[in-house]
Amino acid sequence: MEKRANPIPQGNYVPATRSGNLIFTAGMTSRRNGVLIFTGRVKAGEPLEPYREAVCQAADNALTAALNQLHEGEHISQVLSLMVYVNAEDGFTLHSKLADFATDYLCERLGDAGVAARAALGVASLPGNAPVEIQIICAAS
Repeated sequence: MEKRANPIPQGNYVPATRSGNLIFTAGMTSRRNGVLIFTGRVKAGEPLEPYREAVCQAADNALTAALNQLHEGEHISQVLSLMVYVNAEDGFTLHSKLADFATDYLCERLGDAGVAARAALGVASLPGNAPVEIQIICAAS
């Protein structure tokens, strides 16, 4: 896969770190070129489709950070863990359906290696009022 620029950190951290063959990404929001493409809490009782682009952008940012930790000739052999944090308003209960957008995106890019153990959590807020934040842990080989 082509090497792209890392997502722009919004604080004092790095986009990803590596220990051995494990790659850990920072939490990534739906920023493109440092600017959120979507803001606001995920609404209960409304269709999820409008949030797909934001979820996929956050997943892409995490994947890009992970890919940039690979050494020449390596690939991501498995996404081991996918954490999806949802800036959900009270009453929202479809966290896992929203997280499916991220899993689908990772599978489009990585095939079966994109399916991971996963948690989807509702939170009171996220940086910049982002609707979603995603963190992944990957194995490289």
